[in-house]
Amino acid sequence: MARPRLEKLTLDKDLDKVSLAEEASQYVMRGLAAPGLGLLFLILSMAFAASYFTGASGTAIVVAGAAVAAYMAMNIGANDVTNNVGAAVGAKAMTMATALCIAAVFEIAGAVIAGRKVTLTIEAGIVDGARLLGPEVLVWVMMAALLSSAIWINIATYSRAPVSTTHSIVGGIIGAGLAAEGFASVKWWAIAGITASWSVSPLLGGAIAALFLAFLKEFVIYRDDKIQAARYWMPIVLGVTAGSFTTYVAVFGLVRLQIASLWTGLPIGIFAGTACYVLCRPWIHRQSEGLENRNQSLRKLFRLPLIFSAALLSFAHGANDVSNAIGPLSAIVSAVGGVISTARSEAPFWVLLIGAFGISLGLLLYGPILIRVVGEEITRLNPMRAFCVALATAVTVLLASALGLPISSTHTAVGAVFGVGFFREWYTQHSRRRLEYVRRRTGQSGFMGEAIETNFAEVRRRRLVRRSYFLTIVAAWVITLPASALLSALVYRLLAGLFL
Repeated sequence: MARPRLEKLTLDKDLDKVSLAEEASQYVMRGLAAPGLGLLFLILSMAFAASYFTGASGTAIVVAGAAVAAYMAMNIGANDVTNNVGAAVGAKAMTMATALCIAAVFEIAGAVIAGRKVTLTIEAGIVDGARLLGPEVLVWVMMAALLSSAIWINIATYSRAPVSTTHSIVGGIIGAGLAAEGFASVKWWAIAGITASWSVSPLLGGAIAALFLAFLKEFVIYRDDKIQAARYWMPIVLGVTAGSFTTYVAVFGLVRLQIASLWTGLPIGIFAGTACYVLCRPWIHRQSEGLENRNQSLRKLFRLPLIFSAALLSFAHGANDVSNAIGPLSAIVSAVGGVISTARSEAPFWVLLIGAFGISLGLLLYGPILIRVVGEEITRLNPMRAFCVALATAVTVLLASALGLPISSTHTAVGAVFGVGFFREWYTQHSRRRLEYVRRRTGQSGFMGEAIETNFAEVRRRRLVRRSYFLTIVAAWVITLPASALLSALVYRLLAGLFL
């Protein structure tokens, strides 16, 4: 009579084993999904290149170059996503899924609309093609630079190190150029200018972010009526942001359409900024109704502007960093046709598309790995601080893109985060205004006022920036260029031995 019961228990155990096996299989398949999609994109990029390349010969080389450029673009998206949305996610202003979707769309827009000018700097501004042994050598120089840079960034991403993709590709081109033809092949004056921009970009990003935060503290955060101050100043800040961004797009971004000169773009930007100001005033007033007069309320008001600034930063990043993937590919396409790229050469549109979609795909597949490093682990961010980081980074990168300087967006974004953190340390140590504000709010004086000041002295001793991350990130920045250059020289020697 007990046999059916035993059979049922056995059946339940067997079903549990099957369920566990299915769960294990699904877990393994999830790990293979991202590499599978990446491989599919490489295959599609190769087919895309074969369809649109119109040269009579050299199709195989261009197809191989498209695959390597697509691989490089995905690594850029995986590593540099922290520059776009790390601060917003770290401040909990948006979810990871929302951040990735916004960044992917605006990365593509920035690369396609405004990425051409910086592409020319990477393509023809680092090595002197005329001093090489001919277009054939230039092909393998660029191929080695792409492959070595992509491998290095892949290793850095796996190690959770936010490195500069611009350092990687420039170092790769330098290393391959030196291996091909020695010191005469490299445009050292151009390299000096690019290197100077790398040094300036984190300082400039940090300084602008600190200035934005100082402005907010002075005119909004430490005012007795915070909500009224936000109602007055936030529309102005958003209007200036929108106007600057519109002017950049009209003058520098739409170079293929030749829509506007500088003097035409300025009135367009002023109009857009004014329209943004007019539209934002009633919106901010409605959002601020019923809010308590405290910093937590200000954080709610800054969430949507932070999303807007993250989108702006994604556009700026796509405009600047797409060149790291497609600049060498554009040079390969030109060299296969027997032409050495010059500063006036134009990257084919299909090449831009490979870089744009590759960055977005890498961002979606592997981007979350490094978001918390910049967004949470360097210093504590809230929506107001994150807004300053994102806006300062976008302004710096957009300016550099307009000038054709391939600055490091990683340096700029991380420099802005450090700028906010170090400014908070300085402000905590030196701000009497903050102390007086607390005294007014609490109505304390005499003995209680001395107690408050003693508490402030304790706060002043705290370090708000983690020095270990600062030293680690700076070390990663320093080693990237020489490591990429050395790896590229070795790869070039290998390719030259096989094909030259």
